[in-house]
Amino acid sequence: MRRSRLLYVPFWATYVFLYAPIVVLVVMSFNAGESAYTYEGFSLKWYGELAGDERIMNGVVNTLIVAVGSTVIATVLGTLLAVGLARYTRSKLLDAVSLMPAVLPDLVLAIGLLVFYGMIQLTLGLYSVILAHGVFAMAFVAAVVRTRLSGADTSLEEASRDLGAGPVVTFIRITLPQLAPGIVAGALLAFTLSLDEFVIAFFTIGNAEPTLPIVIYSMIRFGVTPKINALAAILLLVSFTAVIAGQRLTKIGESRAQD
Repeated sequence: MRRSRLLYVPFWATYVFLYAPIVVLVVMSFNAGESAYTYEGFSLKWYGELAGDERIMNGVVNTLIVAVGSTVIATVLGTLLAVGLARYTRSKLLDAVSLMPAVLPDLVLAIGLLVFYGMIQLTLGLYSVILAHGVFAMAFVAAVVRTRLSGADTSLEEASRDLGAGPVVTFIRITLPQLAPGIVAGALLAFTLSLDEFVIAFFTIGNAEPTLPIVIYSMIRFGVTPKINALAAILLLVSFTAVIAGQRLTKIGESRAQD
């Protein structure tokens, strides 16, 4: 019994190590003082100052533009990639290649995309970041949708084809509704990844208006302030909400598939 209890020590120590800094950051975002390290009382003034900071607001707008655009690209291409690999092409090589954007270090992928943009003489801007994030998140969407495909009922698709429906009609009316929870979960994951991605955006944005993570980076070079803590707390809330919603949708899809 004593040995089994000792096994929980590294488990809880790991959780404390991972989440204690997040708790401290959120608590310090409500600090009434100017210091990011000394708590001087509860206040919401730093959240109010975020709305009045033009640079932060422009970063938020640019980040949302990039996140929405890249989510659309990643969701469409990732879904088609997952269906193609699971239903039409059985290849371990293609499976490995499809996961490369998710496995490669962000720095390597960012440099590769920058070199590719230079080769095709593409002017850098928000659209280049959207394309880069779309490529990066596509692999994650494909992985989520493939997990949903593994539990889908293929007999419905076979029955649809036997009744004379073509591949496109079968995909839209039969396959797509079954994959809907996985597609939405993948889209939420892609949105979350793009929302706080820094390295790829930093390399591929050029001289355009920066996204929010780049704005935060430029601010923390001069020291962490409660305003940055407040901004980080909001990003954490958005990310956690998207991840939890995606997990919930995945569970709903799995329960429906079992029924």
